[in-house]
Amino acid sequence: MLLSVVIPAHNEEECIEAVVQDLVRVLDQAAVPHEIIVVDDHSSDSTGAILDRLAAQVATVRVLHRSGAPGFGRAIREGLSAMRGECCAIVMGDGSDDAQDVVRYYRKLQEGYDCVYGSRFIRGGRVVDYPRLKLLVNRLGNTFMRLLFWTSHNDLSNAFKAYRTEVIRAIEPIQASHFNITVELSLKPLVRGYRIATVPIAWYGRTAGVTKLRLRVMMRKYLFTMLYVWLEKHLIADEYPALDRAPKLPAGPAR
Repeated sequence: MLLSVVIPAHNEEECIEAVVQDLVRVLDQAAVPHEIIVVDDHSSDSTGAILDRLAAQVATVRVLHRSGAPGFGRAIREGLSAMRGECCAIVMGDGSDDAQDVVRYYRKLQEGYDCVYGSRFIRGGRVVDYPRLKLLVNRLGNTFMRLLFWTSHNDLSNAFKAYRTEVIRAIEPIQASHFNITVELSLKPLVRGYRIATVPIAWYGRTAGVTKLRLRVMMRKYLFTMLYVWLEKHLIADEYPALDRAPKLPAGPAR
């Protein structure tokens, strides 16, 4: 089962080479068949040149240079459209995600799950150097989503997740163009009843570059996406495609 790793990147010249090299090393060591698709989203630094060099050196690395309107969500959508694998993982380009967790995601998909959601806030998960304001907003937002969708998943806003490709195709078209894509990709499979495993993951604050997330600007976009999926669930759930439940999952809880 080929794994497509999709990485959006905007002005990550200080981080992206190490991120890609670490992923290649860890996935090769774990014998995970893979391709790494890095989407350069209008970088004004040397990110694009670094990625082109890596793609020339490493057969499993592909680079997409975006020409349309910029946006984190648009970059992810373009990467998902270009993927060739039977499953995919979305990984940040700033080094915040652990490559070993990508392998854990892949093993869960091999067990038969449709999606794997990492959580930094369950037993075994951890965060390192998480900005306090961002953490507060994260916890409040995720609590709101847990209540709105009546779910035990507690890290729905994190982009770092894995999906079978058939799930991505079933929930398309994906609407979000910015960071709110993280909740759209989390909530749509949840409300449609796909089999989701939750695993504890690590998150590391960036040590180079600057964050692209602007909380004040994005909060209304997050809220819109939550309400859009909630309305979809309650008004047109009868239009969701029927889910094939074979093969059966192994015994034990999904999360």
